[in-house]
Amino acid sequence: MTPDTPTILKKIIKRKWEEIAERSEQVSVEKLFERASEAEACRGFADALVSRVSQNKAAIIAEIKKASPSKGVIRENFRPADIARSYEKAGAACLSVLTDWDFFQGHEDYLVQAREACSLPVIRKDFIVSSYQVYEARAIGADCILLIAAALSDESMAELNSLAQKLGMDVLIEVHNAEELERTLVLENRLLGINNRNLHTFDVSLETTSSMLKSIPSDRLVVTESGIHHKTDITAMFEQGVEAFLVGEAFMRAPDPGAELMKLFVDWL
Repeated sequence: MTPDTPTILKKIIKRKWEEIAERSEQVSVEKLFERASEAEACRGFADALVSRVSQNKAAIIAEIKKASPSKGVIRENFRPADIARSYEKAGAACLSVLTDWDFFQGHEDYLVQAREACSLPVIRKDFIVSSYQVYEARAIGADCILLIAAALSDESMAELNSLAQKLGMDVLIEVHNAEELERTLVLENRLLGINNRNLHTFDVSLETTSSMLKSIPSDRLVVTESGIHHKTDITAMFEQGVEAFLVGEAFMRAPDPGAELMKLFVDWL
């Protein structure tokens, strides 16, 4: 963590280390490595996004999320496999599945269920702070992991990024401000997520993405996260060259998440 890591993130990360200790007593890292080596090959998360962008289409990472710390339960009728099929049918490029239990009511089984129900690549969205979790992600079939710059030191971020890639996974590195962006650009990685939510105030603004674009080299694929609710939001991002989106809550509250995805992105599918 960095000195200005938001309080909520510090709380989550503290719990993550406790969780890792608990899980390590049940399943050793050696056993996880064995399971990871036997897992189905990665489906190519970054490649799926790049393919859509190359066709001037929206590259949508559609999120499967039951709850959040700030909003509580978002979706009561929560069936990951059905949601995954709905998203695939609607034109999503990839899936994002929350696996954190304590704060998001997620679970590793949700990722397994979602991935088995469709052919889309899946990112394990969690608070990754240890190599144990990276092996765990591959063992359950994740094609990509999320690394949050605000939660990691430069050294830890580099080590986890490298390990994930050695295991065949892609890595979406998430930043919230220019300082975090500068820290991540030294790493060899294709995917850069910009979270438009301020973790200190929880305010959301697409200007967060807009303000960083000039500092990002052309070999990075920018994924804008949070704050995409209207077609005007999508148009604004496309006009600035951002064509990859991670969207969750807007879909999760709808009776049919896939139908909501299609309704919002119909002009870019």
